Amino acid sequence: MTATTAELAPSEPTTPPTTGTATLPPARRWERLALAVLLIGTAAAYLWNITVNGMGNNFYAAAAWAGSENWKALLFGSLDPGNFITVDKPPLSQWVMGLSGQIFGFSSASMLAPQAIMAVLAVALMYGAVTRATQSRGAGLLAGVVLAVTPVVALMFRFNNPDAAMVLCMTAAAYCTIRALPKASWKWLALAGVALGFAFLAKMLEGLMSLPALGLAYLIVAPTTLRNRLLHSLGALVALIVSSGWYVLLTMLWPESSRPYLAGSKDNTFMDLVLGYNGFARYLGKNHMGGGKNGNPFGLPDGYELPESFRGGFGGGSGAGPDRLFTGEIAFEISWLLPAALVAFLLVLISRWRAPRADLLRGASVVFGLWVVIDGVLFAEMKSGMHAYYTLTIAPAIAGSFAIGVYELWRRRADVIGRVGGAALILAAGIWGFVVLQRNSDWQPWLRWTELAVTVVAAVGLLVLALPPVARWDRFRSRATALLLAVGVLAGLAGSAAYAVATLPVSHTGGGPTVGPKMPEKPGPMDMFRKQLQTIFGGDVDPQLVTLLQGTDTRWSAAIDRSSPASGLELASRTSVLAIGGFTSEDPVPSLSQFQDYVRNHQITYYLTTQVHLPDAWRTDKKPAETGPDAPKPDPDQGIWYPGGNADIRNWVQAHYTQTRKIGDMVVYDLTAPAH
Repeated sequence: MTATTAELAPSEPTTPPTTGTATLPPARRWERLALAVLLIGTAAAYLWNITVNGMGNNFYAAAAWAGSENWKALLFGSLDPGNFITVDKPPLSQWVMGLSGQIFGFSSASMLAPQAIMAVLAVALMYGAVTRATQSRGAGLLAGVVLAVTPVVALMFRFNNPDAAMVLCMTAAAYCTIRALPKASWKWLALAGVALGFAFLAKMLEGLMSLPALGLAYLIVAPTTLRNRLLHSLGALVALIVSSGWYVLLTMLWPESSRPYLAGSKDNTFMDLVLGYNGFARYLGKNHMGGGKNGNPFGLPDGYELPESFRGGFGGGSGAGPDRLFTGEIAFEISWLLPAALVAFLLVLISRWRAPRADLLRGASVVFGLWVVIDGVLFAEMKSGMHAYYTLTIAPAIAGSFAIGVYELWRRRADVIGRVGGAALILAAGIWGFVVLQRNSDWQPWLRWTELAVTVVAAVGLLVLALPPVARWDRFRSRATALLLAVGVLAGLAGSAAYAVATLPVSHTGGGPTVGPKMPEKPGPMDMFRKQLQTIFGGDVDPQLVTLLQGTDTRWSAAIDRSSPASGLELASRTSVLAIGGFTSEDPVPSLSQFQDYVRNHQITYYLTTQVHLPDAWRTDKKPAETGPDAPKPDPDQGIWYPGGNADIRNWVQAHYTQTRKIGDMVVYDLTAPAH
């Protein structure tokens, strides 16, 4: 026996519209209040104490500062106001942060607050997309909540990497696609193309990873002829090309001598950056990022080898393979509801199998479910450069797939599929949440056991209720099913929500931020060298060096190898610093002759180089007599290393200018006073 319409939640239609001809019912008072609480709560949580992250990633913070100082730097995403070189990504995110700095003055708050506001917009778009798809504001609220309590979302929407802007645009594209599905609206589909175009301008090809899912959903579901569906898709593709291509065209038409070098490219062209360093070359592990001699991104001198523990520097999970999304830091950032989202996608397809082709709910499930599957496979097989936080791109897909699945099972809770499917969905969330929490077993141990116990009890209860009913207990069974579904779903969210909350108060800086509670530091024999390496990546700047740079009046106060230390110097001194070789130190700029011209024309005051002492234990050329208790003490001048960089420029400076001072690990040469 199935439940009557009256037994279902009053706000839920028994059968969602297949074409969207039915209008969305007016929001009830509690629904409006709940949406307000969700959005205001997201804003409050994400904006609260946001300056705890300081400058976040100095690399992008320096570009935001440069954009707040100079309009050309804002337009191109330059690392420095002198417009020598850009960051290695398109400038959409820098436009937002730099413009905020121009309006409110550059600071941690003016830079990071727009990122948090993007989170509120993304949550609102998730609510709108799922509400439209299901005709249920409750389902939309659930989707918004799931997105807001995903740890990687709580991390990156309070950080200054370009991922937040990219994912906001991808979410907007999904919303527009779902708006296009019910009536085969070419206008809404074109807007989806525009949104993906701007996602491309945030992080290039990664911003287009949801494109196959959105395109296939429209081709399958839109209620019009195949010819029209293909024409509409072509129009959306044109909109995507126009909304992103104008910037590509700008970089081509703007004279190279009058704009900054496009960092990461080999030939100062945007498309080389798209297809190479940030595109297929990175995906296939063949780009020029992080290779270097002896498996490190700097290139150790002859006779030294980098220990295994220092090699790589990316990932946060296992290497390429199907388990990557479920291991290491990646598991903590994104995987909490990933199994449940996949189960939800499968269950919706089974439940709606006999629905018409234009079924909107199934179409929306295809949007989010295929997004999860396609992006998950791509990430699993990515060969290099895989930061854990890249998985932010599938957070909206997981939220949407999960919420639509919960709604469909709720709608069919009087049927066997609703109860058995609900049990499977809850177990997928609860058991995997327990597994992930178990990996940090010292933190809140009660939580994982509570989540496991509640979800197992709820799932078992649903399975029991799926047994052949006794007629007089039917009403009780309907209410018990609703209660168990609600409790099980909330319990399944517990681990993700707790880790997201634990992420918010922790300070996150540098290029590889992580989620969850602050972990205790584990000192080791390599701590000193690790601290030295921080200088290479733009760590703390000595106050003496800050004062030195602030006393300059040239176009660039100094030049230094690599963008990371250059950005740290810029932020500390608020002076423009020339980054030799860009982020990896392998960009072919400036050439020696170009650098000599800058010096000759008094455009650079100081040349800085980092001097690191390599641990004696890293030597590979030791003789037997040099080891053991009677071995002689190592020569203090042995193992001096200048990490990476342009050796031609360094050798020329050392040959023509005298070292004026040494500040910490930084050697300073005054380029205004050549040696005699």
